[in-house]
Amino acid sequence: MLLCDRCNKGWHIYCLSPPLKQVPPGNWYCFECLNSDKDSFGFIPGKQFTLEAFRRLADRANKKWFGSGCASRVQIEKKFWEIVEGLAGDVEVMYGSDLDTSVHGSGFPRVNDQRPESVEPKAWDEYCKSPWNLNNLPKLKGSMLRAVHHNITGVMVPWLYIGMLFSAFCWHFEDHCFYSMNYLHWGEPKCWYSVPGSEASAFEKVMRDCLPDLFDAQPDLLFQLVTMLNPSVLRENGVPVYSVLQEPGNFVITFPRSYHGGFNLGLNCAEAVNFAPADWLPHGGSGAELYQLYRKAPVLSHEELLCVVAKQSDWDKNASTYLRKELLRMYKKERTFRERLWLSGITRSSPMSPRRSPEFVGTEEDPTCIICKQYLYLSAVVCRCRPSAFVCLEHWEHLCECKSSKHCLLYRHTLAELADLVLIVDKHESEEMPQSDSLLGNISSSSELNSLKKKVKGAHVTHAQLAEQWLSQACKIFQSPFSGDAYATLLKEAEQFLWAGAEMDSVRDVVKNLTAARKWVQGIRDCLSKIENWSAGGDFEKVAHKRVKKLLSVDPVPCNEPGYHKLKHCTEEANLLVHDIDAALSTFSKLDELELLYSRACSSSIHVEQILKLSQKISLVKVWIDNARKAISNEQPAAVEVDILYKLKTEILELQVQVQEKEMIFDLVSQAESCQARCRSLLSGSVTLKDVEVLLQEMASFSVNIPELALLKQYQIDASLWITKLNDIMINIHQREDQQSVINELNRILEDGESLKIQVDELSLVKIELKKACCREKAIKARNSKMALDFLQQLLADAVILQIEREDLFISLSRELAGALQWEERAKDILACKAQMSEFEDLIRMSEDIVAIMPSLGDVKAAILVANSWLNNSKPFLEPDLSGSSTSRSLLKLDDLKELVSESRFLKITFKQQNVLETILENSKRWQHDAYSLLQDVECLYSVTDIGDGRSNGLILKIEHIVNLIESISKAGLSFGLDFPEIPKLQNACSTLHWCNKVLSFCYLMPSYEDVESLMNISEQLSIMHSSCNLLSSLIFGAKWLKKVSEVISAPVKCNACKLTDAEEMLAAYQDISVAFPMMVAQLTEATCKHRLWQEQVHQFFSLEMGERSWSQLMLLEEYGKASFFTCPEVDIVVSEVEKVEKWKQRCMDAVKTFAGDESSLLCALLKIKGSLDRSLYIYEKSDCFYMCCMSGSEDWDFLTCSTCKDCYHLQCLEYRRNNAEEAYTCSYCQLLVGGLIPPNRCGFLRHNGKYSDLKLLSDLLFVDEKFCVRIEEREILQQIVDQAYACKKCLTEILDFEMSCYNKDQFTAVGKKLTTAWKGDAMNISPEDHLRLKLSELKDIGLQWVDRAKKVAADCGALGLDGVYELITEGERLPVCLKKELELLRARSRLHCICRKPYDERSMIVCGRCDEWYHIRCVNLAFPPKVYICAACMPGTQHLVSSFDSLMDHERCTVEPKTPSPRHKKPRTGPKKSESSATQKMLIGDENGSGIGHLRWRNRKPFRRAAKKRAELDSLTSFFHRPQPIIT
Repeated sequence: MLLCDRCNKGWHIYCLSPPLKQVPPGNWYCFECLNSDKDSFGFIPGKQFTLEAFRRLADRANKKWFGSGCASRVQIEKKFWEIVEGLAGDVEVMYGSDLDTSVHGSGFPRVNDQRPESVEPKAWDEYCKSPWNLNNLPKLKGSMLRAVHHNITGVMVPWLYIGMLFSAFCWHFEDHCFYSMNYLHWGEPKCWYSVPGSEASAFEKVMRDCLPDLFDAQPDLLFQLVTMLNPSVLRENGVPVYSVLQEPGNFVITFPRSYHGGFNLGLNCAEAVNFAPADWLPHGGSGAELYQLYRKAPVLSHEELLCVVAKQSDWDKNASTYLRKELLRMYKKERTFRERLWLSGITRSSPMSPRRSPEFVGTEEDPTCIICKQYLYLSAVVCRCRPSAFVCLEHWEHLCECKSSKHCLLYRHTLAELADLVLIVDKHESEEMPQSDSLLGNISSSSELNSLKKKVKGAHVTHAQLAEQWLSQACKIFQSPFSGDAYATLLKEAEQFLWAGAEMDSVRDVVKNLTAARKWVQGIRDCLSKIENWSAGGDFEKVAHKRVKKLLSVDPVPCNEPGYHKLKHCTEEANLLVHDIDAALSTFSKLDELELLYSRACSSSIHVEQILKLSQKISLVKVWIDNARKAISNEQPAAVEVDILYKLKTEILELQVQVQEKEMIFDLVSQAESCQARCRSLLSGSVTLKDVEVLLQEMASFSVNIPELALLKQYQIDASLWITKLNDIMINIHQREDQQSVINELNRILEDGESLKIQVDELSLVKIELKKACCREKAIKARNSKMALDFLQQLLADAVILQIEREDLFISLSRELAGALQWEERAKDILACKAQMSEFEDLIRMSEDIVAIMPSLGDVKAAILVANSWLNNSKPFLEPDLSGSSTSRSLLKLDDLKELVSESRFLKITFKQQNVLETILENSKRWQHDAYSLLQDVECLYSVTDIGDGRSNGLILKIEHIVNLIESISKAGLSFGLDFPEIPKLQNACSTLHWCNKVLSFCYLMPSYEDVESLMNISEQLSIMHSSCNLLSSLIFGAKWLKKVSEVISAPVKCNACKLTDAEEMLAAYQDISVAFPMMVAQLTEATCKHRLWQEQVHQFFSLEMGERSWSQLMLLEEYGKASFFTCPEVDIVVSEVEKVEKWKQRCMDAVKTFAGDESSLLCALLKIKGSLDRSLYIYEKSDCFYMCCMSGSEDWDFLTCSTCKDCYHLQCLEYRRNNAEEAYTCSYCQLLVGGLIPPNRCGFLRHNGKYSDLKLLSDLLFVDEKFCVRIEEREILQQIVDQAYACKKCLTEILDFEMSCYNKDQFTAVGKKLTTAWKGDAMNISPEDHLRLKLSELKDIGLQWVDRAKKVAADCGALGLDGVYELITEGERLPVCLKKELELLRARSRLHCICRKPYDERSMIVCGRCDEWYHIRCVNLAFPPKVYICAACMPGTQHLVSSFDSLMDHERCTVEPKTPSPRHKKPRTGPKKSESSATQKMLIGDENGSGIGHLRWRNRKPFRRAAKKRAELDSLTSFFHRPQPIIT
């Protein structure tokens, strides 16, 4: 049994998946612990994300690793392998892998998917059927996966993969060594690494060599997709690795058993599926063997796939070779294992139940082997003790502990059937290359059953000999009377032959005959038993005549059965009864005869099938007679449906029975058919109302309901109702005012009349009246509303045709028509020539009284509308205050004025405003000409190149003159109120010339930085508008130079750091400027000279010796450097040195501020600390002239001298009142040392404020790496403070070390004196009220007791358990006594060594040269110690290291420090490296004194862990330290 190091469950090593050959070294964990969610590693299920949420997560990951920039493939790949190798710590990455496309959708179109409207049907169908569509790839012609019935996700159905940065797929090859195709739909690229399939073994070897501990614990590690190894490691070991970068739109194909892995470079979407062409078959067989070896559950049964594909015969000739070889391999393997089962004594066998759909793979779930988890398609072994457990033929011995005779072989195909499959494939292939004969000979000759022998009943016989013996027994049993036991025994013995090949066909044939004979005899005997039971009386089942007849028809008789003749005799009476019933059913018989036959059949002992027909016919006849009598007796009109009569007639003809009601029914049917014929004759032609009424009167009393007659009656009723409605409508129809209602009523009555099935004469009258009503309705509308003139003329013409023109309505309408015609003639005359507005208005007023719509009325109104519109548009140009109001409103457009003048020529009405607009247009044209001339003068000024200072050449005066002219003409142009295009140009020119004049004014002024900057802001727009202007370009160039100089000299804050060389370049650039700025040039030159002088002073300062440089000079240089206009390296150096010194002083001040109190100066604080240290050192040297007082004391205070120790104390510090001046004073410390008593008033002890500085911090500040350029006085004082502090610390350490080693009373006085001196000098606020002497005495007793216990445990050779040892060590470490030696002995005692896991017991030991683990020479079975010894854990293959002690220590599983990582710790544990290696072997020989213990290294498998605890070396004396209470006065 192998125990899990986490859950302690036990496992057989051969039951593991995959099985282990031996117990692995190190810790081992079962699959339940490895796969637990708590401590799992690799890939674990994550949350569900939408695609948009996953995209945001991927974007955050990209920004986390590479920021917002774009990283290259090399950078991403380097970072990925750093993460894999653990250099970046723990990293969690999301990967949407193995997404089922049948659930989440595919990136390729499918036939059942809904086609988007944006895609053409032709393109959609093309891509749906494309062989490159991954949904079609597995089932293409020639693919072996076409035989798979189920849609296996990932194999038959593609998987989707939504990846992000660093999401990876580890080294693996596809399930069953399939081919795979991966397509990248969109997103970032995917990086692939691949190893050829031919190098798979080399790849696996390198992986095992690099990760031996993982593969020892999990041999199937590569199946788990959690292992990633750098390709560079593989290449270094001779394994070829190829890489490809898959871009969107690329296909990547992996070949069988080609290990591949990779990772994603960002967010992407890919889709993948497997496929299997014919050349995959050998690789699929290898994959199935790997699954069985590592006991992994397969996706499908490889044997089933081979058999189904071979039976389908739709593969091509190229696949025949691969299929034939794979089938032959499967046949040989199956034959070998079945032969082994037979030799092992398994003779029982049984065929498996046939499949419902054998033409597909995976339609039914096969059982799996409980050992190797493989599908048991071809065969399996089962036992009676565990009927639900199955194993394959290879693992039958692991099924149970029962004898082999209780096992049974289950098989789906015999060896003969498997051989036939091979021959079928070979026959298909042999059409071009005949080789069936050779293959058949190979199969036949390969059978070794004839040569294999096993011992049966004391003799060795072959399988064929047993078969011949069985056949001879079968021949004898056929000749003897039937015996059920003999047949069962013979069939059971035949089970060992049925699974074999074609050589056992004769056995199989005999088995079929035996089975058929036994079944036949059982049927004979069962029939006789049922006949006898029924004849004896009781409720027993009858035997079926059909079954008896079938049994008796067997010829020849299978075996000798006496009951055969008896059954034949009993069947003769049943045969006669069947003949009589068949005769009665086939002829016209009477009802009495049928009932007599039924009685005979019921009394027979054999059930005949014809009795059911006979009973059914009798029942039907009786029902028919009842229905016929009801139809005949009913005399009410139309009470009997004609269909019932036809049904009764048909039924009696089918029953073939003689009854008296038959003729009466036939007579009624004849009458009904005659009536139907007359009705159909009327319905087929044009039906008149009179003919229908005559027929209905004749058939009024007929009892049969004829549908056609009822239909004619309904037609007659509908026609009568229609005529009645028409007569009601025709009353006073022409006098009604609501002619629209009349029209609606006539339309409805006309529609109803046309839908009648009978012709009526009144239908034509309805049509004429409808036309008249429509004409009246139009006339009424024309009277009430205006209509077109043509409409009125046509309406009066229609009235004349219908002869209704004499009605009052139409007479009034003719008068209105005459007046309208007269108005139309006058309107045409006015429109022909221009007229006044009044004439047009008269025509409009006259048209309002006319009911007709005039054709010319629209033209008249349009002429008026155009004229009014023109007047409204002209009003802004005709206002008298146009010039004065131009500033308060928007300008008018000149183009609108021109357009109005042009439109006035086409008006049909005359106005006086036309002349006014023409005058305004002429004045505008003259102003435009003057403005154009002035703009030409401005362009000439822009071309001036001689600028200078602007005054000497009169340029400023010219600019001012032109500016005045521009302002004058602009004012005149604005007075028109028109949007002249010249006005913006004039304004722009004016602002430009103002800017130029402003720049020229700076030639004689010292401008500020703000003025220059505002000018430059304006110049950016001017340079765009006047890019080719010489004057403006020169001034802008000069202004830019002026701005640069202003930034250096006049800017309130330095915008950009300016170097001295930049200033010199500015002065050089001034020569190229055509504008003069003399004042700015002079100031810039002065600034450069001052800065050069300051640089010389800096260089002179740093050239001095360290002692000559002063801190004040450096501060002054810094002040001048910051105030300079320029920047240079000297400024940076000076500022840096000042900041460095100031930072150091600030750190020192922070370190001493708790002690310095209110001191603001670092120098004063350090001097104060130095004074306190001087006092302490003097105390340690026992000087008699120093005062033991607090830090705030003074030498002027009164003091007392101790008569014992001669130390001095301030009276104010002691709060002591001296009664007698001659009284001797003894300090409290001396009183404590002499008598151990504490003064009752607790006075005399020193008081301190508890403020101390950190010595380590001060030391670090002193030895800081920074070097200062000046001498610092504070640093020298700090050096003295640190030296004095270390001297004080050394004195205290010596006293305390001596105290910790003190055990006896004699040394107590000396210790007390030293401690007293230490308390005095360092002012530690010590209180003696815990009795130091008693405390040390108790500490001594406790320590001696613990030492005695520790020595006994160290010498007990492992008698006390490790828990007790650990508790004793913990107790000793907590004692405030130095017990280093005894603690080392106990730690050595708690170390476990060797494979026996025992502490050191003085036996001879040897150490491993690699791991430094110690082993007993006897335990590792070494007769003579070698020079260099390597343990079994460091070299697992060495057999000479196996210890004979293993038989005594079976419960101890592991002997060395485990190398397999625990599932709780994902990072590998690494031990400390050895400092050196020795060529000679370390050995330890036990001795009585145990001196070798010190040489052993503590390498326990479970090291002693305990939280480190700092020991307070004077914890037992804490009660002696006194903190003074505040004194209340």
